[in-house]
Amino acid sequence: MVSLVQLSYIIAVDNYRHFATAAQKCFVTQPTLSMQVQKLEDELGILIFDRSKFPVTPTDIGKAVIEQARKVLQETARINDIISIHSKEISGVFRVGVIPTIAPYLLPLFLESFLENYPKVDLVIDEIQTHQILEKLRKEEIDVGLMATPLYQNDLIEKPLYYEPFVAYVPPGHRLYKKKKIAAGELSVNDILLLKEGHCFREHALQLCKDHASHKHQFNLRFEGGNLETLKKLVEKNFGMTLLPYLATKDIENKEQMKYLREFEAPVPKREISLVYLRAYLKKHIINAFETEILKAVADNPIAQTIMSKENSLIVE
Repeated sequence: MVSLVQLSYIIAVDNYRHFATAAQKCFVTQPTLSMQVQKLEDELGILIFDRSKFPVTPTDIGKAVIEQARKVLQETARINDIISIHSKEISGVFRVGVIPTIAPYLLPLFLESFLENYPKVDLVIDEIQTHQILEKLRKEEIDVGLMATPLYQNDLIEKPLYYEPFVAYVPPGHRLYKKKKIAAGELSVNDILLLKEGHCFREHALQLCKDHASHKHQFNLRFEGGNLETLKKLVEKNFGMTLLPYLATKDIENKEQMKYLREFEAPVPKREISLVYLRAYLKKHIINAFETEILKAVADNPIAQTIMSKENSLIVE
């Protein structure tokens, strides 16, 4: 007889494509996990995994079984969801993936309030890039993603929260420094510092740039950073300009640093920030509570007027 434990094991092996890693993630020994997978294969009379390949890969029939196993476990988990909703108790483990250009700026605005209001929620936050969030959502390793949208993924639900403007960070001596406001069409790929590939904010910045051949880098430097703070410091050393999400500018209090900030002319380029989860989603009561706390934090903050509206905006996709 097929057990839910066996189904969870084959999903783990499919997720990690390695028996030892799957066993570790399931908090069992590898022999225990391997024995249960073998037992399931014997009961079904099929081979779920091709163990001759590295990494381990599911067979054609194995893929179909694993897909159904995910549906079964998802529907089983819905039982706990139904009970929680009925009891009106918001509790349980809630796993969130957040992109790096959102996490350090938005999370401090609402996390304390969320944890105080929902003490029975065990919140787990993973700061990862967009493609990793999508992968973990589909493998059900996280419950929701906090990220830039739209994604145009049919299997996902997107709940827009706010629209965050782009702000330029421009050093003295740069061709745009003397302008009070910048037009998006004035940006050039030749003198802008970017995040490295994998960051959606990099792609957003590139979409706004036009190649002005007459503008070359002042220094022989092509730097692609892993975080915005590094880019800011390079701007301050006059290695070029960069773009920042609006919330990343709110902790800048140094008067010298504030001189680098330049807003955009209308239509102001903005990015849409949303909660993203699978269509067949669970934990909707926690998701709703999470959304409420974010919106409350934004609405109670002086930033609200700037980031809640789409008017006079150029939404960058």
